[in-house]
Amino acid sequence: MAFNLKLVLKALLFSSSQPLTIKEIQAVFGRYHDQAQTAGVSPEAAAEEVVEEGAAPEAPATTAEEVDPLGLAPVDEELYVEVPSLVTAAQIREAMDALAEELKAQNDIYLLIDGAQGYRLVTHPRFAKWIRILRDEPPPVKLTQSALETLAVVAYRQPVTRSELEAVRGVSAEAGLGKLLERELVYVVGRADLPGRPLQYGTTDRFLEFVGVKSLVELPASDVLSPRQIDEWLNRAAESTPPADAEMGLPLEDGEGESPSLAPVEIQAVFSEGEAVSSAPASEEAPAPLEPAPSA
Repeated sequence: MAFNLKLVLKALLFSSSQPLTIKEIQAVFGRYHDQAQTAGVSPEAAAEEVVEEGAAPEAPATTAEEVDPLGLAPVDEELYVEVPSLVTAAQIREAMDALAEELKAQNDIYLLIDGAQGYRLVTHPRFAKWIRILRDEPPPVKLTQSALETLAVVAYRQPVTRSELEAVRGVSAEAGLGKLLERELVYVVGRADLPGRPLQYGTTDRFLEFVGVKSLVELPASDVLSPRQIDEWLNRAAESTPPADAEMGLPLEDGEGESPSLAPVEIQAVFSEGEAVSSAPASEEAPAPLEPAPSA
């Protein structure tokens, strides 16, 4: 019976609470062979001593330590015989893909995902409500449209400053950034080499799991959020000039042209009786109030 790499990987995944990378899995096989060499006997030789075709044991029964240098007895040929000294990354990926397909086909409660931090087993989303009840957790809060737009700009532009975000979106990004920082989807990556040294933001590994990709390279291409389009928005915002005094209706300084007319303007007030009365200029004296007629 040949060594079953897929079965061993499944056991490692179930026994680990953290994602497993390919390097960590390869290190497990390296430690296995190191421990076997330290014990002075190979697992294959120990297995042949116990499982010998057509021969009855003439010597007394061997102990667990003599059967398996790792302290496991009896020796399982599927797990401990002909263990490869080197398991390549391609072999691990192939076995993980086959295991993921088996779990999906069986409609099992677990799914195997290949995330940014490695391979790990997760419960199927259809059991999410039961898990939240067990852990006494509230339902997940959905991101608002504003927060999603801010997250998209950070993902495609990062590292990005708050002023750049606001220049692209045209609105304040304070609330959206605060929500994304709270959900640990973005984090502060450093400070920009600009006046005031503003903070720069980037996405986290949790963001990659949130969108279901292993790296930022796997993000879908976007014509709207392409680096060229974002650069155009930022350049347009940087080149825009504030309105002049004349456009704002303010008096101009000497030599800047004709100032706007500041002559007094008559404003008509409408009373409840429906009569319109023209107000006098501020320089004129207001008429005296009418005296009541004397009583007879």
